[in-house]
Amino acid sequence: LVIASIDGTTLSRVLQSAADKGVKVVAYDRLIKGSKNVDYYATFDNFQVGVLQANSIVDKLGLKEGKGPFNIELFGGSPDDNNAFFFYDGAMSVLQPHIDSGKLVVRSKQLGMNKVGTLRWDGAVAQARMDNLLSAFYGKEKVHAVLSPYDGLSIGILSSLKGVGYCTAQQPCPVVSGQDAEVPSVKSILKGEQYSTVFKDTRELAKVAANMVDATLTGKQPEINDTKTYNNGVKVVPSYLLKPVSVDASNWQSVLVSSGYYKESQIK
Repeated sequence: LVIASIDGTTLSRVLQSAADKGVKVVAYDRLIKGSKNVDYYATFDNFQVGVLQANSIVDKLGLKEGKGPFNIELFGGSPDDNNAFFFYDGAMSVLQPHIDSGKLVVRSKQLGMNKVGTLRWDGAVAQARMDNLLSAFYGKEKVHAVLSPYDGLSIGILSSLKGVGYCTAQQPCPVVSGQDAEVPSVKSILKGEQYSTVFKDTRELAKVAANMVDATLTGKQPEINDTKTYNNGVKVVPSYLLKPVSVDASNWQSVLVSSGYYKESQIK
């Protein structure tokens, strides 16, 4: 069984039934929680996704060159998606030292997934929250960066920012991150609005999952490169983690078009 779960906490009975019949289970992209009957996990290095998102913000703002302070607001993914916590923790491993030093200021003081999570990865929810943040904390102050964990949220966040005058010659867009290299966000990057995204080549993820299935069916051990990271609450699930790639205006063509993932006509 290869399972790409929506809610990774509700499958324990089904998985027990599979295990009773000797069926191996591969979790695909999202970890299945709370069951001992998850044999393997195929995913990306989701902590590194967050690191890449945060590094794009740090580099663009020039924090390593001593620039700042800058105002930043933080968005997390859906709290019912285990990956969202890895994205957030990866990003905060980079951002927290700059927050602690005062070079990055979260004017709303909203930190932690319980405050910044965005249920169901809903762009409209992110847009509404950004509206509220701007009206409550940025009357006279400017926001310089927004950590967004996913392109669908980034587009909503940018809509909110544009609604109050950002992304103009007088008031450039803040540095907004993203993930998944979705076409609207790649177009936004080319327009100079969204700053970056993180590309996860789903073709490679499918290959890893297929290889896991093939190995299992032929009595071999699937290839694994991580046995520490993904604890589902019952066990650490043996995993294969693929490397994500940061994408911005400087490298979108080589990463997305030259690789055959998109045709240039889809983006321009």
